[in-house]
Amino acid sequence: MIQKTTLQFLKDLKLNNHKDWFDANRKTYEAAKADYLQLVSHVLKGLVANDETLALLQPKDCTFRINRDVRFSKNKDPYKTNMGAGFSKGGKKMQLAGYYFHCEPGSSFIAGGIWMPMAPELKKVRQEIDYCFNEFKEIVTSKTFVNTFGALEQGEDVLLKRAPKGYEEDNPAIDFLKLKSFIASTPIGDEDLTSPKLVQTIVDACAKLQPLVHFINRGIEG
Repeated sequence: MIQKTTLQFLKDLKLNNHKDWFDANRKTYEAAKADYLQLVSHVLKGLVANDETLALLQPKDCTFRINRDVRFSKNKDPYKTNMGAGFSKGGKKMQLAGYYFHCEPGSSFIAGGIWMPMAPELKKVRQEIDYCFNEFKEIVTSKTFVNTFGALEQGEDVLLKRAPKGYEEDNPAIDFLKLKSFIASTPIGDEDLTSPKLVQTIVDACAKLQPLVHFINRGIEG
């Protein structure tokens, strides 16, 4: 579970997103950061029990900095208003699929897959889907997957209007081959964040994402 003080810090930060306030509340931030890292440690332990490809990860390697990179953004707020953690084979810097937990009051979620892979990795994922479409379709249309995640995200920012190079519009897998990201997610309410069952909720959701994650990584690493 996450402490209510951690959630309150994130709410306050959203209203006071500037360096002076952050510096004045740095001790509160450090306590919130430690609280979140403890949660990540428990989650990672549960994930490794189901997915041994994560066995070499350390909790500190899974969490993201709260500082935003504002160099190329119109939004110049210096801090994120969430705490995030990614769990993937090889760590955050590897171009592989994995699991993600996003903690933000009012907007928390569990997700998995791979977001905007680079061209070489994207080409391999598409090829794996094309070659093994029946297997892929069974994964993303299974009752277990659909009941929790619905479907893969298909917004305009992750979906090509035309078939990618090398594929035809009549390809049975074309709706998936047009994707630039392969992500599924499910929201978590604020009441769940402070529940003693939070770790198990995250671990259980990630277990349902495991077939998708392993399918993608098989394509990339194959």
